[in-house]
Amino acid sequence: MTRTLVLASNNPGKLKEFNELLAPLGFAVRPQGDFAVPEAEEPHATFVENALAKARHAARLTGLPALADDSGVCVNALGGAPGVYSARFAGEPKSDQRNNEKLVQALAAHPDKSAYYYCVLVYVRSDNDPQPVIADGRWDGEIVAVPAGSNGFGYDPYFWLPGQGRTVAQLAPEEKHRWSHRGQALRALVEKLR
Repeated sequence: MTRTLVLASNNPGKLKEFNELLAPLGFAVRPQGDFAVPEAEEPHATFVENALAKARHAARLTGLPALADDSGVCVNALGGAPGVYSARFAGEPKSDQRNNEKLVQALAAHPDKSAYYYCVLVYVRSDNDPQPVIADGRWDGEIVAVPAGSNGFGYDPYFWLPGQGRTVAQLAPEEKHRWSHRGQALRALVEKLR
């Protein structure tokens, strides 16, 4: 029996990835836009609180189980910034180019360029689920001043993977899914849901 699961996002890449991994568990993942669910507010200072708020919002408005993620890049020399503010680091409207320019400029005087991508996934059975299922993943790298690659989005062209000798934007999509913070979190969530 297939159960419908609402994804608290309309991102087609996330939808495809989540469907591929959750279909064997009997879930059909549908984006919140299919149910006319507007984006939830993300007022919190932590990834887990924002993901939980988004999952509860989607579950409340659909009456279905929901899955949400919150993720971003955390830079050690900047005390973890931009963190939960990664998408809007350079302000509104959202702009990958301005975000990357601001990050490179903020790091210019710091010798430590280490950073990591972080992702939290939250699954709720209902909007008032007292035991949400939570999983996370972390992907370490460094921020570089010169972008490379055309795959991915956001900070990917500036996120260098020393072990790979290339940026995230230079990885094939299947490589990114295998190693990424979101891929790690999704595999951990699947194990918990089993």
